[in-house]
Amino acid sequence: MDDRARRALEQVASGHVEFHTGAWGGPAGYRWSGVAGGVPTTWDGEFERLEAKHLIAIEQRLGPLERRVRVTSDGLAALGT
Repeated sequence: MDDRARRALEQVASGHVEFHTGAWGGPAGYRWSGVAGGVPTTWDGEFERLEAKHLIAIEQRLGPLERRVRVTSDGLAALGT
């Protein structure tokens, strides 16, 4: 795992990332928790790669549009925790 992927995984582990479903007109994608707007495109791609590798997962509903993003057990192992 490169440094950028590790930083993205750490952002998820610290609870700074959520997923917006795109329902009701907004675009679907990753967002910083508590902040309007999506993450920069370069970060969005990094989160998508982490999800494809099963290091993070979109799960629990936070609200009508937001989903919590969590680190999986494989992701925790990659972080060394």
